[in-house]
Amino acid sequence: MTDTAIEAAALGRSFRRRRTPALQDCSFRLPAGRVCALVGPNGAGKSTLLALAAGLLRPTEGTVTVLGHSPAAARERLAYVAQHKPLHPHLTVADTLCLGRELNPRRWDAAVAERVVAEGDLDPTAKIRTLSGGQRTRVALALALGKRPELLLLDEPMADVDPLARHQLTGTLLADAAEHGTTVVMSSHVVAELEHSCDFLLLLGAGRVRLAGPLDDLLAAHTLVTGRAGESLDPHTVVEARTTGRQLTALVRPAGPLGTALRTGIPSLEELVLAHLRSPDAPPLRLDTAREAAV
Repeated sequence: MTDTAIEAAALGRSFRRRRTPALQDCSFRLPAGRVCALVGPNGAGKSTLLALAAGLLRPTEGTVTVLGHSPAAARERLAYVAQHKPLHPHLTVADTLCLGRELNPRRWDAAVAERVVAEGDLDPTAKIRTLSGGQRTRVALALALGKRPELLLLDEPMADVDPLARHQLTGTLLADAAEHGTTVVMSSHVVAELEHSCDFLLLLGAGRVRLAGPLDDLLAAHTLVTGRAGESLDPHTVVEARTTGRQLTALVRPAGPLGTALRTGIPSLEELVLAHLRSPDAPPLRLDTAREAAV
């Protein structure tokens, strides 16, 4: 067993048809047992990072280790659900679960896979090609959880699922992860929903790590301030500052006490993420490194 689920060191990946690397100088450490929100705009490198961790791509620079091994060596211990949910269209739901069992004979948990399917009222005899996008997502998640992985990689898993089903499936995922100590990395554009389901944040922007660390620590390291326009924010690190009329609103990393004229609050995850994305020149923050150095 290892206390690190994923560790990247100067990880990079380039593609011939892209002028800039999809990932570059990407370094972070994700402890085992965490539920990690992987966020960033389209083209930030989220899918590339998950494919590298799953062993579907090879780095063009740097390294990535998964559960203490290369992704290829750890493949049996991880599960990956891609955006397009690549299931065999001509198989039935029941046949798909049987295929999962045959491909994972040593780790297959039939009870959990069948429960995830049953909770969606899916007809076991229905063929995959007849299912809606949300129903195919449920089958893909059933396969992933049935594999009983130590690391679960999810690339926009709920993009085609309605809000109620998304809430139910997220609850199933989190309950299963808590029961078995599974590390989950979940990429999503619905940032507000991740705040109540994740305890670790990895924010990518333009292929680089912008924020990495325990979510509570990252939120505590930032302060949302409001005050009169022109109010000095020195000597604090300003992530973003906006002036509307006579009012100043800013997200800062305090370097000491804030002025008494400023009103302060703790930002939400969405406020934290959006401020960093709107300010690509703001200095990155990696609290995962700080935590490692303190051990």
